[in-house]
Amino acid sequence: MAEYYAKSSNSLSFELFNDDKLTGKITYTSWFSFNAEIELADHQSFQVEPKGFWGTTIELKDNEKVLLKFRMNWNGEIIIQTYFDGLKESFVCKHRGVFKDSFVLTDKEGIKLLVMKPQFKWNLLNYEYQITTSDDFEKYSNKDILLLTSLHCVNYYMSMIVVV
Repeated sequence: MAEYYAKSSNSLSFELFNDDKLTGKITYTSWFSFNAEIELADHQSFQVEPKGFWGTTIELKDNEKVLLKFRMNWNGEIIIQTYFDGLKESFVCKHRGVFKDSFVLTDKEGIKLLVMKPQFKWNLLNYEYQITTSDDFEKYSNKDILLLTSLHCVNYYMSMIVVV
């Protein structure tokens, strides 16, 4: 199990930390945009772009290679499909709690991999997130990309709720 913290110095970027060590960051191109760049601590960077006419599917790319896709389904769950190392895996990111106070990422069997709790910061007018991951999640070889993508999914969900 590991603890992460995502904080934002402005509404266009989030930095993700584990024990005060930078894991990576997300930088959005503009406010309420789904276009972003994810950069890992080792300076690998990936592009996040909406696809399709309505832009309802979001892709994470390494140059032109699609590594991951996600989309929101009719009941508000976000379905994530990864294509790392030629293997397709599926995950679900969903809102939970009586007051919808957290998000959870599960694998296709429903095993909880991480819990993300948003905290609204009035002084910044933005959210920060406390993230707890399971031991199973920590074993994933591409966990940092999946963790930052999960953060993007939660931001995506929050922006969709605000628009509606």
